[in-house]
Amino acid sequence: MFAVLKTGGKQYRVQSGDVLRVEKLNAEAGDKVQFNDVLMIGATVGAPLVAGAAVQAEVIDTIKADKVITYVKRRRKHSSQRTRGHRQQLTLVRITDLLEKGGDKTDVKAAVGARTKVEAPAKPAKAKKAKAEASAEAASE
Repeated sequence: MFAVLKTGGKQYRVQSGDVLRVEKLNAEAGDKVQFNDVLMIGATVGAPLVAGAAVQAEVIDTIKADKVITYVKRRRKHSSQRTRGHRQQLTLVRITDLLEKGGDKTDVKAAVGARTKVEAPAKPAKAKKAKAEASAEAASE
């Protein structure tokens, strides 16, 4: 059985045991992550995603891709030239499980990009609200 998943703006066809190079994820080596954007799994095709489906993977390492060289030359008057290089950061993952159903009920952390902000629960706001109510009561007395 195979699945088609979407991560980092790209789509990948995967089977259990495959090793992928995906855009950098917010996870360390050895972590288990879960891809929830599954476009197709087995014979089920999503519209656009398959509800409840997930692909679980284990993070192997964070690597850099090969260097891509860009060369810019402007011809008129000054004949300036410039060479620039870039190495994209990638994450190596090994696919462990393909889940057709129940992917939303697992306790495995979702695979999110490294530049995606993960919001922490707002517990201090409740404490401030309780203090504000207490001070309002004291002021009214």
